[in-house]
This record gives sequence, C-alpha cells and structure tokens, in this order.
Amino acid sequence: RFTRPSYGNDSFYRFRSNVFFCFFLGFFYASISPVFNIGGVWPPTHIVAISPWGLPFVNTILLLSSGASVTWAHHAIIAGFKKEAMLGLNITLMFAVAFTAMQGFEYAGAPFSMSDGVYGSVFYMATGFHGFHVIIGTIFLAICTIRLYFDHFSRQHHFGFEAAAWYWHFV
Repeated sequence: RFTRPSYGNDSFYRFRSNVFFCFFLGFFYASISPVFNIGGVWPPTHIVAISPWGLPFVNTILLLSSGASVTWAHHAIIAGFKKEAMLGLNITLMFAVAFTAMQGFEYAGAPFSMSDGVYGSVFYMATGFHGFHVIIGTIFLAICTIRLYFDHFSRQHHFGFEAAAWYWHFV
C-alpha cells in the first residue's frame, strides 16, 4: 500500500527515468539503423564524435564522487557532526559546479551542433536535460548547505536534506 508521499516520489522518479530512457532509446535506434541521408553510417559522416575518455569521463568521475560526498554529509548529519556535514556538502557543491562548467566547455568545443541532424539533436537534448537536473540539484544542495549552517537540520529532522540527497543520487 502506498502513502501519498511515497507514491508521489515513486511517480516523480519513474517519470524522469522514462524520459532519460526515451533519449537513450532514440539515440540507440538511430545508431543501429542509420538512414541513407546521413550516409548510412553511425555517427553520420560529417560528425566528429566526442571522445568518451576526455571531459565526459572527468564529468562521470565528478558526479560519482559527488554522490559519495553527499552520502558522507548525510551520515555526518545523522551522527550529529555538523562540520563534517558542511564539508561534505561543500565538496559536493564544488563537484557540481565543476561538472556544470565542464559541460559548458564541452558544448562550446563540440564539433557539431543541435542542428546537425539526429545525432546532434539527441546528444544536446539528453545531455541538456541531464545538465538541467544537475543545476536544479545544485540549487537544492546549496539551500541545504545554508539551512545546515543555520541549524535547521538535526539528527532526527533532516527530511529536506534527504530529499535533496535522493534527487542528487538520481542525477
């Protein structure tokens, strides 16, 4: 049996997961059946694909590390260690800002644009949607950092932080 809050959260994350799944499905479909007007190959002949071992790899490491640091902050709040929680949240925010900046550099240096057919469209829609979620999560965590500074969270009462941490882990 679902309560209203758990059903709402479940619906929220299922919807977002489905949107991301559709972006990946669109990219996958276009890659396994490239049409003749893009040269019949994937990526299209005029597209120079971004290497996954450059900025995308660094950004992946940043987001995985930020998941660890926000978990550290969560455990510190539960244990009543405010300084450690502040440190964990500040590290998470630094990772988040670095990720967003690097995604901007990646966009600025990309050898293709959104108007370069299905490859560019799906790439920018999927990564832009993800980047938007990172920015929203960064705002949530910044607010939690301010609230923690002003002692709005305790060992027993920190749902606002938990909600932001769950959102961040989804990102």
